[in-house]
Amino acid sequence: MSHDRILSIGEAMVELSQSGQPGLWRLGIAGDTLNTAWYLRRLLPEAWHVGYLSRVGRGEFSCKMIDFLTSEGIDATHVSRDDSREIALYAISLRAGERSFSYWRDSSAARRLADDPNLLARALDGVGIAYFSGITLGILPQEGRDALLDALRDASKAGTRIVFDPNLRAKLWASEAEMCRTVENAAAMADLVLPSFDDEQSFFGDADPQATIARYLDRGAGQVIVKAGGGPVHYGGTDGAGEITGLSRAEPVDTTSAGDSFNAGFLAARIEGADIPAAIRRAHALSLRVIGHHGALVAEAVPPRRS
Repeated sequence: MSHDRILSIGEAMVELSQSGQPGLWRLGIAGDTLNTAWYLRRLLPEAWHVGYLSRVGRGEFSCKMIDFLTSEGIDATHVSRDDSREIALYAISLRAGERSFSYWRDSSAARRLADDPNLLARALDGVGIAYFSGITLGILPQEGRDALLDALRDASKAGTRIVFDPNLRAKLWASEAEMCRTVENAAAMADLVLPSFDDEQSFFGDADPQATIARYLDRGAGQVIVKAGGGPVHYGGTDGAGEITGLSRAEPVDTTSAGDSFNAGFLAARIEGADIPAAIRRAHALSLRVIGHHGALVAEAVPPRRS
């Protein structure tokens, strides 16, 4: 087991975001699990290996995605190619800093990222941390979900730490019931679950963050950190329990990637030896910088780390 290897799993897309100038849009590459991988790559020492597992096509924008990963120091070895599908597209619309999304992803190649169980096993072999989300599961057909979860269970038995963000997006699922059932099954194998309370309250009816923590711990999760959109962060599990209050607030320019960057900041801090309260504060500080800019990947929030 190589504890300095991280594999993030999911869908990367072409992103259209507002540039801050009327009528001008900016093109990028983003997606929830890719966003977290990108911030991790910038936060961690170069000795850490950050890889991405996905699937794209062979067209120009799919090639741009591979080139982007490589240029950012993220290993694209496990991004497979599809002869009949292409990378998906989404656009971010903003009103008072809050975002809404328009997606073009029905024929996304990433929907087939888990088609090959042997590829999954090879990609996860020896990985120290595997990171995925409810969106990763939501884009897959049932066979793909089952294959990915089976591969992650096998990796966990071999010593890989499983990190999961429920990232509840009902539009990706046939029903809310299916989404909630699958997300809880995924969380049951996770060493760390990183839910957002607003989502959990909406879909599971949790009365408060403590109820969210208790529910995931009851399912089998090891540690739970409940994000609250800049409010107090609650946590509980094998590594301790508590509440972090007094976190700074700011008027957002764009909340895209607020949670993804928080996850990266938290993981990087824990990897480097911070305790949970310190890791939460570092994660929040990063997220606060990210929401002060347009787009998902904000270079100004965390410059590349060179050593």
